[in-house]
Amino acid sequence: MKIMVVGGGGREHAIIKKIKENKAVTEIFALPGNGGMAKDATLIDIAATDIEKIVKFAVENKIDYAVVAPDDPLVLGCVDALEEKGIPCFGPRKNAAIIEGSKVFSKDLMKKYGIPTAKYEVFSDADKALEYIESCPIPTVVKADGLALGKGVIIAMTRDEAKDAVISIMKDKQFGKSGDSIVIEEFLTGPEVSVLSFTDGKTVVPMISSMDHKRAGDNDTGLNTGGMGTVAPNPYYTKDIAKECMEKIFLPTIRAMKNEGRTFKGCLYFGLMITENGPKVIEYNCRFGDPETQVVLPLLESDLLTVMQAVTNETLGECEVKFADKNACCVIMASNGYPVKYEKGFEITIPEELEQNVFVAGAKLEDGKLLTNGGRVLGVTTVKDTLKEAIDASYEAVSKISFGNAYYRKDIGQKALNCKEG
Repeated sequence: MKIMVVGGGGREHAIIKKIKENKAVTEIFALPGNGGMAKDATLIDIAATDIEKIVKFAVENKIDYAVVAPDDPLVLGCVDALEEKGIPCFGPRKNAAIIEGSKVFSKDLMKKYGIPTAKYEVFSDADKALEYIESCPIPTVVKADGLALGKGVIIAMTRDEAKDAVISIMKDKQFGKSGDSIVIEEFLTGPEVSVLSFTDGKTVVPMISSMDHKRAGDNDTGLNTGGMGTVAPNPYYTKDIAKECMEKIFLPTIRAMKNEGRTFKGCLYFGLMITENGPKVIEYNCRFGDPETQVVLPLLESDLLTVMQAVTNETLGECEVKFADKNACCVIMASNGYPVKYEKGFEITIPEELEQNVFVAGAKLEDGKLLTNGGRVLGVTTVKDTLKEAIDASYEAVSKISFGNAYYRKDIGQKALNCKEG
């Protein structure tokens, strides 16, 4: 089988490595991929958002199955375009990807179907939003409606911060058209949990829960990033909470989307907060999370491609999806200065025995050398029996990998360890 994976980051590398385990797979193409994936896939220099070229490549190379991983091509309708040419895909169609593509849509969906989430108001007029901020509860959360590379959510601790957020999103157009409308919502508190799930539009199979670390600095300080590390499973996500989420959030969401004529097939990501009033949805993503994928997929014992095909064929209910009863930790090695300004082009050295533990996100191949080419460079993941063993092993691996300007948090998983010990 010839497989095509659209995307070029650590998430895609994790997907490619897992799909490679299937013996029927003869070749994997990554569009565009990155230099660190060259040992696992054939890199094709086509941007993940260039739908026309992606479809042309898939048809000309007789691709048997495609995985569309990032949010942008999903929201742009990449799956629709490939399926129209008879190429089976993993990922939601455009009308279902809107669950991430528009926060206004997802909030209104939750309100309509009684899915627990934060209280909110929607604004398409900046002045009315600013007027609302004069009297709304503080802290508050301001969200750009559309995709914004994970940076369109601002937690405002003061009224001035909330006003600045509205002005930068709606008037200064920091995120372009994504900021034409905004959501201003209630600030919730509690442990955050990420739950990725396979769904074929009828059946939902949650994967192992995980805990992301968004802030750039230790002890959750500094700017928000795309994620500086993850651990799985998340100790805050108990069996009772999982049952409640299935009954009140997961199944109702899938049924709501089907009811709206937007059947969701693919990976639906639930960003949850466990509040004192129970679990609530902070956000939906229409795809695998990054870097959550880098701890969840290494724990998957079932064959990933088989599960993906069951999603496409709407036979997920007949497919066994099994995860190892172990723990995983992923530490992100980034370029110093990320997520603002950083230098690129430093040579990366990874010992051969550690290559299976590394998912490459931001690197390029030049004259046979692997060089840094992004803010988040590598995800270093280890699977062990206990969480402490997994954390220690990941940091030991990180200590043996080197590149100039490398930066990483030293406390990934500490909060989860404290929860277990407490």
